[in-house]
Amino acid sequence: MMHDYDVVIIGGGLVGGSLACALNGTGLKVALIEAVAPRCEQQPSYDERVIAVSLGSQRIFSAIGLWPDIEPEAEAILKVHVSDRGHCGFARLDHAEEGVEALGYVAPARAIGLAIHAGLERAANLKRYCPAQLLSHRVHADGVDVDVVAEGETLHLRTRLLVAADGANSAVRRQLDLATEERAYGHDAIITTLTPERPLRGLAFERFTESGPLAMLPMTNGRYSVVWTCREDETAEILALSDADFLARLQARFGYRLGRLGQAAPRRAYPLKLLLTRDSVQERLVLIGNAAHSLHPVAGQGFNLGLRDVAALAEVVAQSAVKGGDVGSAATLANYRHWRLRDQIATARLTDALARLFVMRWLPVRIGRNLGMLGLDLIPGARHLLAERFMGLGGRLPRLARGLPLENTHA
Repeated sequence: MMHDYDVVIIGGGLVGGSLACALNGTGLKVALIEAVAPRCEQQPSYDERVIAVSLGSQRIFSAIGLWPDIEPEAEAILKVHVSDRGHCGFARLDHAEEGVEALGYVAPARAIGLAIHAGLERAANLKRYCPAQLLSHRVHADGVDVDVVAEGETLHLRTRLLVAADGANSAVRRQLDLATEERAYGHDAIITTLTPERPLRGLAFERFTESGPLAMLPMTNGRYSVVWTCREDETAEILALSDADFLARLQARFGYRLGRLGQAAPRRAYPLKLLLTRDSVQERLVLIGNAAHSLHPVAGQGFNLGLRDVAALAEVVAQSAVKGGDVGSAATLANYRHWRLRDQIATARLTDALARLFVMRWLPVRIGRNLGMLGLDLIPGARHLLAERFMGLGGRLPRLARGLPLENTHA
């Protein structure tokens, strides 16, 4: 039996689930294929993983009705302090200077996942197959045949548009054998949570060290999330440290701006690499989020870039539907590609440059980057451009990123 859809989304994580929620109310028939059954714990844990949500992403969540469920557990980022450890360079961003309520927010991935799950439950136009596994797909001139297995049964789906949101190890990307630019950084990100002696509400830190960036992100209840980039040959040693020794080493790298650091949660490590798909738009198929681009966590741009993919794709698809067009046509996808390509490449290049520039020890480079940061701090126009990039508000913004619903795209 063949099941017909307008859009089939492979991957029901934070990006794929957000797209399914964004398409609710458009009248389009949508299927969501997710391999892993929902496992969102209702109760928060001290060491839970958090995501830096830009202001633009917060507006997207608001426009698709998810932010009210996320907001109670989100901590606003009001100011950002950027510095180079052991050197004089620094730069500061302030929400008041930008005239916004916050530069962004720090929210638990669990809370975002629960909000998306609730949104999917409310979506009348959505069919979820979960747990289900993609077997294959075949592209034709007028649609895509998709074979999935769910509960031991092979299902045959037909769709006008196939969207791959199945993560950095995307099965769809592997099946297509698309050309990618990949670079292993030789670094890992060590993630943990701690409580400082003197938390500063809303103040986030990005400190560049000789082994890579160290981010301290404010959380609710005076906690901070730590993202410590280290060389991969240091990871095992750092993970093996006692809590006291780990906090002492982190304190030496970060300093005492928050007083003494305490109450360290268990640490986890993730390898870091750049992955950029050369062309994430194919015939009747689009890759979004980490399936299209995986970035270094410096400046917290990865998830926000994926959510901007969601907002733009939802808009061009909704516009096509309003006009009675084919949501998977070459013209529809060309509009999306033209809209997103520059942002995807520019963001990937920026994070890659920062990740590599700030681990260089050559003296002229160190002097140049410190002078650059000091100049940035002294020039309001330069600070504004950086803040605009951090907030995800640069360039042509989708309606959702302006806090506007899709239903009025035809107005």
